Amino acid sequence: MRWFAVDTGHELAIIDREIVARNDSGRQLKSVPPKAKKTDAYAQLDNLLTFLHLHDEQAGREVERWFLRSQSVPLRLVTEVWADESWRSWLRDLVVATDDGTAGLLRHADGEGLGIVDLDGESATVAADTVRIPHPALLPDLDDWRGFAAELGVRQRFDQLFREVHPLPDPLPADHVTAVDDWGGAAFEQQRHATSRASSLGYGLSGGYITTTIHEAGRRTTARYWVGAEHPEAEAVTGELHWLVDGALAPVAQVGPVAYSEGVRMARAIHAARKLEEAK
Repeated sequence: MRWFAVDTGHELAIIDREIVARNDSGRQLKSVPPKAKKTDAYAQLDNLLTFLHLHDEQAGREVERWFLRSQSVPLRLVTEVWADESWRSWLRDLVVATDDGTAGLLRHADGEGLGIVDLDGESATVAADTVRIPHPALLPDLDDWRGFAAELGVRQRFDQLFREVHPLPDPLPADHVTAVDDWGGAAFEQQRHATSRASSLGYGLSGGYITTTIHEAGRRTTARYWVGAEHPEAEAVTGELHWLVDGALAPVAQVGPVAYSEGVRMARAIHAARKLEEAK
């Protein structure tokens, strides 16, 4: 952290992703004085802060992409980005796993490998060529991991361990079942209320559907939840949730556990914003 002196008698710095000020006696102020906001130093810090916010968002989106694609990430890449504060804040305390079954909370990364803590509380160094950030739907010991993380006071910026998880139905539905209608019939006064919520949560929109795409087991799966294709201000009623696997409508029984969980999570999030009358 570096403080910059300005001609108003204050010093400015960026702390916890915001511009702060302190007076000439070194006491940090509750807010930046208006006069200090008019200085060149403040303008430069504000531009830097905008850049840092964008950089932080990009790092978070990339970590999410690794996660939703169950992507094997080169260990060397993780060690390189670890030096960056934004990347480190997104990656720290995520469960990482290797192909041989080694898994642990990521605590450190350097030229020697990744420092992890396993479920037994033991520290270890991972030196495999690649690692993955497993989806919680794929963690057989999810409850143990959640309990362990809570015990350690772990706070993940990216919701991996405490992400909402929905297992496939047991028993699986027959092969002719290609949709789930549990979240159908939810009414919205205007269609844009549903689509705006979807956009705010990072979901896509396509031809009357709210969508999310997952890459799982080498397949591209898109979950689609119908919200209507009428005028944005027209009333809308939700329909079925279904999945396209490599572009083709798939039986629910053939949908992967990650794609199923993420699709249900999406539908539930949109369904929760329905008209209040629907919830009574």
